[in-house]
Amino acid sequence: MSHSKITKNGSRRILITSALPYANGPIHLGHMLEYIQTDIWARFQKLVGNECYYVCADDTHGTPIMLSAQRQNITPEELIAKSHQDHLQDFNGFHINFDNFHSTHSEENKFYTEKVYQSLLDKGHIERRTINQLYDPDKHMFLPDRFVKGECPKCGSADQYGDNCDSCSATYNPTDLKNPKSAVSGATPILKDSEHFFVKLQDFENILKNWLKDGVSQQIENKLNEWLDVGLQQWDISRDAPYFGYSIPGHPDKFFYVWLDAPIGYLASFKNLCDKTPELEFDDFWKKSSDAEVYHFIGKDIINFHCLFWPACLHATDYRMPTSVFAHGFLTVNGTKMSKSKGTFIKASTYLENLNPEYLRYYFAAKLSGKIDDFDLNLEDFVQRVNSDLVNKYVNIASRCAKLIKKSGNQLHASIDKPMLLKEFQQSADKIAQFYEDREYGKASKVIMQLADKANIYIDEQAPWKLAKDESTADQALAICSMGIHLFHILSIYLKPVLPQLVSQVENFLKVDPLSWQDISKPLVSHELNDFKPLMKRVEPAQVEKNANQLGRSA
Repeated sequence: MSHSKITKNGSRRILITSALPYANGPIHLGHMLEYIQTDIWARFQKLVGNECYYVCADDTHGTPIMLSAQRQNITPEELIAKSHQDHLQDFNGFHINFDNFHSTHSEENKFYTEKVYQSLLDKGHIERRTINQLYDPDKHMFLPDRFVKGECPKCGSADQYGDNCDSCSATYNPTDLKNPKSAVSGATPILKDSEHFFVKLQDFENILKNWLKDGVSQQIENKLNEWLDVGLQQWDISRDAPYFGYSIPGHPDKFFYVWLDAPIGYLASFKNLCDKTPELEFDDFWKKSSDAEVYHFIGKDIINFHCLFWPACLHATDYRMPTSVFAHGFLTVNGTKMSKSKGTFIKASTYLENLNPEYLRYYFAAKLSGKIDDFDLNLEDFVQRVNSDLVNKYVNIASRCAKLIKKSGNQLHASIDKPMLLKEFQQSADKIAQFYEDREYGKASKVIMQLADKANIYIDEQAPWKLAKDESTADQALAICSMGIHLFHILSIYLKPVLPQLVSQVENFLKVDPLSWQDISKPLVSHELNDFKPLMKRVEPAQVEKNANQLGRSA
């Protein structure tokens, strides 16, 4: 699968989502990997002139939210409202540019959840049957998998969750645990019968197989075929009271499982945006005949849900299925899983207290590909990459040219000193655009930095600081420095999806309107600049060390 067509005249209409952050905890850098990846893609689409919307929402329902609110002696609504503000603050800090950030605890989400359910029910895709579950006799509640702990039935390791073992990676049912205990009260659970509602996912097998051929990468399709080959299982969409969520119509003691209403948050957030935006129509993006494009960015751990259950729900409700689902791997820090004890569980808010968010945006971009490989944040490499690429290469071009230009009244030269070099920079646009489109940000960054190297070599070889000393060659010195600014101008456009805040400062220095992809072909001949101000400081290893130490204490 490849979406190779790049349109730069605004004819594409694109809706983009990221997976919804759960409202029961802070945003950490593992989350930010996804939101930064998505934000870069959305910004690129807007930069080239496409009509593009990026929406998301907090995922607010479920047993963990209910229990966390009880422990804090507040209502679930108070908990999710506080979480919403905290999440938005972190997203804003990293310049994540949502067109709308909503909540699954909303009227829109309730409406679409009931609509999806009713469509599944009316078309015979829901079955009700009684199942045996673990029940906490002290708290009078059925226990989700993660709220039961005991000994692994395979290897015997103690203190394992009810769905999988951290020691041997075995997966099992919570009823298989030995010596189970409720993680809520510590009581020994009992088995109890309860009627549940199941979506007959097997009804959609052929539809899903056809969609997967175009909707996902070969890597994802291969993984999902493992599920399809053994036959799709029914999917439980109900939970028993007490539960924080939406009750199932006609069944006041039954609630929709959070994994049903969470992705419906994509529909709800977009509808909320449409209601605030007169020119936007919900059906233009979600009806089956829509020629708009819908893309979901997710982590690899929820591929089966987004590529099997979710498309089935959309199809049953007579909505279009996603154009594609893009998945990424997990974030590791210095080669290991994020750990609080090792100071590598990095909260977004803690990072922002110590370091420039665009350091991380660039580092992620410089190493991201369109594949599902895990991503390692190597702190030593992080320092070297940011300093080498952004400070020593990119920003250096402007800082070394600006002084001489200022002596000439901040006016750029009327001529282009090296037309062929300028043409080479301009002609790299299609290649870089294709890399962005394919989410091959690492390849795009490599080409951009190769161009930055060429710009610096050109300035080094021409040595305008020497020419400026002699009045007879001062004009040539200005032409060379102006040429450097023309190249810097193009590089800034290429980097704008990754470094929006830095490029905003550049736009101020260049004295231009917000840069667009079309500006690549428009050099700033005879243009007046503003005074140059330092754009970016070097990352000091001590800053990163301080950050890591603080993380270990604050996570």
